[in-house]
Amino acid sequence: MFDSNYKFTCVDRFLKYVKYDTQSDEESTSFPSTEKQKILSKELAEELKKLGLEDAHMDEWGYVMGTLPSNTNKKVDPIAFIAHLDTSPAVSGLNVNPIIRKNYQGGDIKLENGGWIISVDDNPELKNMIGFDIITTDGSTLLGADNKAGVAEIVDAVNYFLTHPEIKHGDIKVCFTPDEEVGRGTEKIDLKKLGAKYAYTIDGSSRGELETETFSADAVVIKFFGKNIHPGYAKNIMINSVKVAALFIDSLPKDGLSPETTEGREGYVHCGSFNGNEELTTLKFIIRDFDAHKLKEYEDFLKKLAEETVAKFPGAKMEFQVIEQYRNMKEILDKHPHVTQYAVEAMERLGIKPIMHPIRGGTDGSRLSFMGLPTPNIFAGEHSFHSQLEWVAVQDMEMAVKTIVEVAKIWEEKS
Repeated sequence: MFDSNYKFTCVDRFLKYVKYDTQSDEESTSFPSTEKQKILSKELAEELKKLGLEDAHMDEWGYVMGTLPSNTNKKVDPIAFIAHLDTSPAVSGLNVNPIIRKNYQGGDIKLENGGWIISVDDNPELKNMIGFDIITTDGSTLLGADNKAGVAEIVDAVNYFLTHPEIKHGDIKVCFTPDEEVGRGTEKIDLKKLGAKYAYTIDGSSRGELETETFSADAVVIKFFGKNIHPGYAKNIMINSVKVAALFIDSLPKDGLSPETTEGREGYVHCGSFNGNEELTTLKFIIRDFDAHKLKEYEDFLKKLAEETVAKFPGAKMEFQVIEQYRNMKEILDKHPHVTQYAVEAMERLGIKPIMHPIRGGTDGSRLSFMGLPTPNIFAGEHSFHSQLEWVAVQDMEMAVKTIVEVAKIWEEKS
């Protein structure tokens, strides 16, 4: 039974963490992609150490790790709770001004700046939030609930265990990662040092979400090469690579293959970047499907279309590169069903109805699972990620803390 008199710390921690600008940079080649992420990493390491995690530290790459030692005589597999501390490159995370809107009574939420409105039509989850306290920004930045809500919830769960030593648990590993938002969150992680056998990311949306299946993902980079010359003397000589790339984009199917025309279990091909000049134009695509075999079908289609496009511009050339990103973590988690079952049981004990559905995206858990650390994803209460419209409910954050505690208790009980 969770102590009903416990004073949660997750909201106060969250309001502090979002003040740190930890925006990652998808164009950077360094790691982490922005040094400013390490400022919060260092703060978190010190915070964990002050709580009592003696081995808490930030490593050279900005990862934060620490151990809450076992307090049971049972042999319990060490488990980790993981969240990422970076925020999306899409919207600024500088000078975040979080606002708690107490006792929400329904309807759209109009933000103070930018004319932004969190509408019920676009956020049907708001219908379940009557009487809750909703945290938003003032509309000038994103909030950072993705994933600083998860960070705050994990730290609060650690605080709960330390203030309630009668609650038995095995070794609990804590890990906060940089650069998840740019797909590099596990690039430098030292799993041997982390020392966990199983893990959970705390990075989901609605209360009860438990995600064990993600897209499989590749990236594709297509370079179109033209021939540049002074435009005043270009007749019958210039080959404008921008026009080659534009024709290629225009030749893509208008329906059924792009993210704006797909849903559910449908995969997609998405051009997220188009940069160039007469000499060279580079297109960057992300390729997604729940069936990894279909990725190659999409890639073969793109390559053939690119070749056909170049053939219409004699003298033009192209390069085609495929970069593997991550694979559907279901392939791994199905081999370790108890990891998911324990999370389901934890939610049910708390009166939460588990919501199992595939993620039309990925998490650090996708890569971690294939690296040998089976890692499903548990809700953190985040909504409307990567935008000024981001929000989270205080009560959902507190319930996430309870869920983390209950999961760890069940691992000890079942051992």
